[in-house]
Amino acid sequence: MSSMRRTLLLTVALLGASLTAPAAADAARVAVGLKRGADAAVVAVAVERRTGTRPELLWPIPALVVDLPPGLSLAGIEGIRYVETLHSRRLAFTPSDPLVSRQWYLTQSRFYEPWLTLPALERVPVAVIDSGVDASHPELAGKILDSKSFVGGSASVDALGHGTFVAGLVAAGVGNGVGIAGLAPSAELLVAKVVTPSRAIPIEAEAKAIRWAVENGARVINMSLGGIRDPLDPNRDSFSWLEADAVAYAVSSGAVVVAAVGNGDQAPSSPWQYASYPAALPHVLGVSAISETGGVPKFSNRDKVYNDISAPGDRILSIFPRPLTSRFPACAEQGYSSCGPEEYREAQGTSFSVPQVSAAAAILFSLRPLLRPEQVTAILEQTAVDVAPATGCAACAVGRDEHSGRGRLDVAAAIGALAEPLPLADRFEA
Repeated sequence: MSSMRRTLLLTVALLGASLTAPAAADAARVAVGLKRGADAAVVAVAVERRTGTRPELLWPIPALVVDLPPGLSLAGIEGIRYVETLHSRRLAFTPSDPLVSRQWYLTQSRFYEPWLTLPALERVPVAVIDSGVDASHPELAGKILDSKSFVGGSASVDALGHGTFVAGLVAAGVGNGVGIAGLAPSAELLVAKVVTPSRAIPIEAEAKAIRWAVENGARVINMSLGGIRDPLDPNRDSFSWLEADAVAYAVSSGAVVVAAVGNGDQAPSSPWQYASYPAALPHVLGVSAISETGGVPKFSNRDKVYNDISAPGDRILSIFPRPLTSRFPACAEQGYSSCGPEEYREAQGTSFSVPQVSAAAAILFSLRPLLRPEQVTAILEQTAVDVAPATGCAACAVGRDEHSGRGRLDVAAAIGALAEPLPLADRFEA
């Protein structure tokens, strides 16, 4: 995994070249820029006479700093290029979890960048419809609101690891001194188990799980699963009216449904040109994968219509059931995918892109609980970073395309959009 690049939250607004600093109760610390060719010593003397305070020269930087009394102007002093009130730049909040430096996707999608410290966030129920979770995992302590299996057995046991991996991306503990940082610190999990021991996902179980999630207040439903879509071959196409009706019920009830566009290794060819179901259903937010270098991996399905947004989908690190990692006792990071089976150690797939978008949706609901689901999806799509040749995807066109949808997830931009006029709510679902 690559080291996480730490980023600065740039909050300083550049001031104009006014020579009068804004009035304040106390003297303002200002920078005084020098014109080319100006004698710094002469300007410093003039500034000291005006302010009564000796300035500090920053030579060879063509500037000096001084405390400027409120209401006092430096206008008229020869050689001054600008006067700028000084502020401090601030570091973005960075989770302290020890494995966070290997969560490159956290930085690329700018999950924690808007905050200096975690704000008070409204709790948001997020349903993970998958293979269950390792409910005893320390990273999920206090995070599971409820759980239910629709295929027998216990939803608190995950013999495959997929559901635990997905749940950890959404809701693993933040700042708890262990492991990774979850992406939605306000998320509470509704765990619905729909995967049989043979890895089958019965449509009936899926529909019942969606209904149960809605009845238990899910605002976001994560579906890192899918069935093949092939409009040219009805014998291969896996469309289900029951699944479509269940999804429509969830959306009309106020939930954002997020699903995987799908992986080509599960289709007749790779990359497959159609998004999987349920991503290819109306009002579902279909998510494709993007790589660390900005390209779209070959495994990520393409779709001109139902690929809505992309998110990191390779070299992903998350939590993993401890009974499964215990099979590799020499591996130090027990309970994490880096100690799981080979296919999870540097995991890839649109399944793992989906929970990142689900986490972003949960954050928006946390900050603005009255948002409608279509407003959340519109904000996420409209604030996505366009994926194009200039950003690392040689095959992508400028604007929406079949490879990356509307672009790459940008959580900081989505949060920033909450301060702007919101997309209109569409009550068509009601």
